[in-house]
Parts: sequence; structure tokens; C-alpha cells
Amino acid sequence: MLMSDDKPYSITLEIFEVFRSIRREFDARARALGFTQGQWRVLNYLGRNEGISQVGLADMLDMQPISLGRVLDRMASNGLIERRPDPHDRRAMKLFLTPAAGPMLDVLRATGEDLRGIATRDLSEREQETLIALLARMRRNIEASNDQPNAAHGQRFRAGAVADAVRPV
Repeated sequence: MLMSDDKPYSITLEIFEVFRSIRREFDARARALGFTQGQWRVLNYLGRNEGISQVGLADMLDMQPISLGRVLDRMASNGLIERRPDPHDRRAMKLFLTPAAGPMLDVLRATGEDLRGIATRDLSEREQETLIALLARMRRNIEASNDQPNAAHGQRFRAGAVADAVRPV
């Protein structure tokens, strides 16, 4: 049984650990298929957002545009993606999957579904729906707090406060 003071830390830590475990296993499976983490993430996000710019995709992936550019160059040379000029901005290129990427994306999605099945194998459908709803609500709460200036929020993250918080006792 958790003490009430431990719950906020236990929830965030558990979410992080579940994410880390799934990502590690997915990375291992994707590597066995010949994909780096950068490549499978690009395929996944681009599969849902074709026509996005490199800057937009980098933002979605939390990657630097230059790092993403190297991944995209390799994927383009392997015939998985193509860059097309943006009709509204001569300087920008839009990103699209090629037909060759389709079967690979299908395999990666099946791999994700397999891992989801493993992670939720002893959860009922109702429990899974509840979990998804709760996690979505938590995400919305965090996103909403980032949009609202708050003196206390800013105060928590000033350098001195962080240093004080992590100073050994």
C-alpha cells in the first residue's frame, strides 16, 4: 500500500517506466527488422501526418531539425520517403512516404499492436478504456498548465530551486 505522499511520485515514475519498457522492447524488435529508433519513429509519425514539413515533424518528434535531416536523408536514399516542394513556400519541402514504406509501416504497426497486447494482456477492455481516458486526461492537464502563466509554476523551476531540491541531505 502506498502512502499518500508517495502517490504523485509513484504515478509519474510508473508511467515513465512503462514507457521506457515498451520503447526498449519496440527498439529491439525494430532493430531486428533493420530500423533505427529514428527511422521507425519517422515512419510512424509521417504515416499519420503525410505532407508535413521537416520542421513540423522535428517538433512532433522532439528532435533537432538537423538530426532529423540526417535520418530523412538515409530514408530517402533507401526509397522510403520523398521530399516534395511546398506549393506555398519555395524554401520548404513537404515529406511523404513512398509505396515502399507501406509494408514496413504495416510490420512496425503490427509490432506495436503485439506489444500493446503483451502490456495489457491481463487488463479487461473496460480497464484499458479507463486507462486510456485517465492518461489522456493527465496529458491534457499538463498541456493546459503549460499554456497558463503561473508564478508558482515558474518559481518551482528556477535554477536555485532545482539545485536546492536535488541537494543531498
